[in-house]
Amino acid sequence: MPTARESLLNAALAALADLPWSGVRMVDVASAAGVSRQTLYNEFGSKDGLARALVRREADGYLHGVERLLAEPTAAADRLVSVAEWTVAEARARPLLRALLTACWGERLPAPRPARRGAVLSGVPAQRRADAGPPSPAQLVAAVRDRSVAALEQGLSGGRTKEESADVARRCELAARLALAHVVAPVGEGVGQLVRTAVGGAVGEWVGGSVSATSPTAGAR
Repeated sequence: MPTARESLLNAALAALADLPWSGVRMVDVASAAGVSRQTLYNEFGSKDGLARALVRREADGYLHGVERLLAEPTAAADRLVSVAEWTVAEARARPLLRALLTACWGERLPAPRPARRGAVLSGVPAQRRADAGPPSPAQLVAAVRDRSVAALEQGLSGGRTKEESADVARRCELAARLALAHVVAPVGEGVGQLVRTAVGGAVGEWVGGSVSATSPTAGAR
């Protein structure tokens, strides 16, 4: 059973399907969630606080989805392709996620402004985190890159040179950036093939802790 906070966030998100954020009323959100308006204010402090929490949950949900796909027992390139394709599909279906990934916030969406400097900190830990403001697209790319590198390195035996580790990180970041580019300007062949080519040709596999010979960096060595 969802907590009061989750029920309120779900109600706010559902309201956004029919109304612009300016038309969403706190009293209606509380009513739809089946809690009092005081409970809503206790959790979020204000409508701006609710907006920040809604956006933060969207960012967290996206990164959790990335981690889930990266944990699949498939080849390195396949996991990066899955993350990229899922990112594009989710951004199409979820306006809040698309705004987070592109920094293009329309009038219908909550304004993700951080809490005013000097404002009294919320007594709710999750709200204090939300009040710090949402991650930027660059921060999300870095988060996906770091999670990708950690997932691909897990279970590998042997060491890697500094150059090889940097090459893997670059390829993981390139895969994430290609997904974001495809969200903004999709191409006919789809993002999967672009990512597969960028991370090392048709196979794009890491062998023995290093990038395969299809890597431009590896080929130059």
